[in-house]
Amino acid sequence: MPLLGQAAVAMWWTIRPEKRAEFGDWHSHEHFPERLSIPGFRRGSRWSSGNEDFFVMYELDQYETLTSDGYLNRLNAPTPWSQKMMPHHLNIVRSQCRIAASFGGGIANSLATIRFTPRAETETDLRETLAGWLRNLPSRPGLTGAHLLVTDTPNTGGPTTEQRIRGTDRTADWILLFLGYEPQIVAEVSADFSASKLADAGAADVIVDQFTLALTMTPRDLIASD
Repeated sequence: MPLLGQAAVAMWWTIRPEKRAEFGDWHSHEHFPERLSIPGFRRGSRWSSGNEDFFVMYELDQYETLTSDGYLNRLNAPTPWSQKMMPHHLNIVRSQCRIAASFGGGIANSLATIRFTPRAETETDLRETLAGWLRNLPSRPGLTGAHLLVTDTPNTGGPTTEQRIRGTDRTADWILLFLGYEPQIVAEVSADFSASKLADAGAADVIVDQFTLALTMTPRDLIASD
């Protein structure tokens, strides 16, 4: 199956080394359950680069979840533990996205993310080109999913309390995700989508990262733990 829902929040950040152990405890036992209790949140996944760099994604039922009272009320009322931990999130990139193309699915153990910016005059053609390239990738041995996210930041009336605590968030414009169960294959596929290949298709400012799954959770897991 494809990614769950029609929208996503995709985030990259670094955690101060001395806070990494507490971050894992907070994020796993308070923050994930808190987010996944919000109506419209379908699944959360946290990925680690093996040091202090993380990628987190929430899959959402629909784009309107990003402006829902349930979500905004939570962003404006962070818990004391969240207020303590958020200043230790560094170099934050946070993108609120529509799912533009999604093939394959599930959550495997390896993930590559490619962030880039489309040239304005190529957006329509680039989206069609990327969808064509991604369509058959999940059937390749070692892979399970290939997805395209397009950032579409909603107007929520200004920064939330959580944003003010963290400071200014950067955004990624478009995002490619490659998931699989063989890290080397995931790395090879992301290398196939080189900066020069994407530039020829109409993209610029390409950034590639690879991660290993740390935790995934759905609302069903909250019910099971009650």
